[in-house]
Amino acid sequence: MRLCIFGAGAIGGWIAGLLAESGAKVSVVARGPHLAAIRAGGLTVETASRTIRAKLAASDQPAELGPQDAVIVTVKAPSLPAVAASIAPLLGPETSVAFIMNGIPWWYFHAHGGPLDGRRLTRLDPGDAMWRAGGPERAIGGIAWPASSVPAPGVVRMIAGDTLGVTFGEPDGSISRRVEALAGAFRAAGLTANVSEKIRDLIWQKLIFNLSAGPMCVLTQSPVRATHEEPGLVETSRRVLAEAEALAHAMGRSPVVDVERTVATNMKLGHRPSILQDLLAGRPMEIDALYTVPLEMARTVGVPTPTLDLLVSLIKVRARAAGLYPPKDFNNA
Repeated sequence: MRLCIFGAGAIGGWIAGLLAESGAKVSVVARGPHLAAIRAGGLTVETASRTIRAKLAASDQPAELGPQDAVIVTVKAPSLPAVAASIAPLLGPETSVAFIMNGIPWWYFHAHGGPLDGRRLTRLDPGDAMWRAGGPERAIGGIAWPASSVPAPGVVRMIAGDTLGVTFGEPDGSISRRVEALAGAFRAAGLTANVSEKIRDLIWQKLIFNLSAGPMCVLTQSPVRATHEEPGLVETSRRVLAEAEALAHAMGRSPVVDVERTVATNMKLGHRPSILQDLLAGRPMEIDALYTVPLEMARTVGVPTPTLDLLVSLIKVRARAAGLYPPKDFNNA
């Protein structure tokens, strides 16, 4: 398969490096100093057990890479409009596009079934740009569990969880040939890759885990573990978990949520969530995919989320102060 990773950052770079090392036909869309470093010296992926240095095609112009069998989009949600504007040269008639992203994905209601089927999420896909450019029929859902970072241009460092790998799933719940082929390509590169008939359950499962400490990390500008050193914040995490799980169930999903195991895990995690890394680096934050859209869903289905409402409101104030979130439009509240 010809595979293109659109966004060779913390997760995309890890995937691209392992695919390239295995001999897969892989390329990456990257930009800026990261792209320059990859072109000059290859892509370096540092794991706990080894360091991979992979040479692979890289460009900020997708037309230079040509049509692919599959594209794996690993950018942050605020970059989706840029993906929509430039992805066309990578797409052949049968090209699938897997989205490995945080939070609720733009395609969430495609093939959803029920009264919400086909609903558009304009906060995540302004002007339906991605819906029109790629088409939801191409979309494959993806979840990646590892924690990683980009400590320097051209370098990806795995922090934890790289053996947990990636899970793919069709929005309609089928086990298709294209999703099996994509998972097979990942497995051939030594990546753990699973296929699920219930990808939305897993989207909620990861989102709920991210919500359990992420908002407090942003507000305190601290690693996950530090937010669980105060008993009051541990109880806050438990309330967040309860609210988020109730919302997932009201949306018809059944994620696996073990509150005490999540709390115990958070007490050990020394890394900073990516949304905090973005705040500290002055980059656009995934506030809407992780926070705003789930809370809008809560209003739709009538689930109260008082703890999340407070935390997210504070995060938006903090992000606006940093110039990383749009000002409040009181005429369109």
